[in-house]
Amino acid sequence: MDVVVRVAKPEDFKAWRQLWQGYLDFAGSTLDEAITQATWQRVHSPDASLLCRLAVVDDRPVGFALCVLHEGTWVTQPICYLEDLYVDSSMRGKGAGRALIESLRREGQEKAWAKVYWVTRTHNPARKLYDQIATLDDVVRYALR
Repeated sequence: MDVVVRVAKPEDFKAWRQLWQGYLDFAGSTLDEAITQATWQRVHSPDASLLCRLAVVDDRPVGFALCVLHEGTWVTQPICYLEDLYVDSSMRGKGAGRALIESLRREGQEKAWAKVYWVTRTHNPARKLYDQIATLDDVVRYALR
């Protein structure tokens, strides 16, 4: 199976929206449709720091990575926060997740990003992949809401 990773295009909305809903369902979350629409709009705005890459098999998007590029205080290069990564359940374990992350690694090397990083839930089955290709930091995350 050949997985191609590419930049999301405006005409990918319908396919991405189906994947996005699958991601929300997997996470046990709901979002107002206005947030979903705003996210998609920002992905395509030249002024936004949000980017979206799609994993495509046989011309069909099967997964996505949504990232935020941001500055840091310990580096001078951009940092890529991989905020959302999702692969359709029927395609898991077939290389799409790995292809998305490796594509971000290559893009980061080409564009001189300081790093690509992400957080995940403790019991996420994708950690099997993450443990193979990345280093687990000794970081505890806190949040104020």
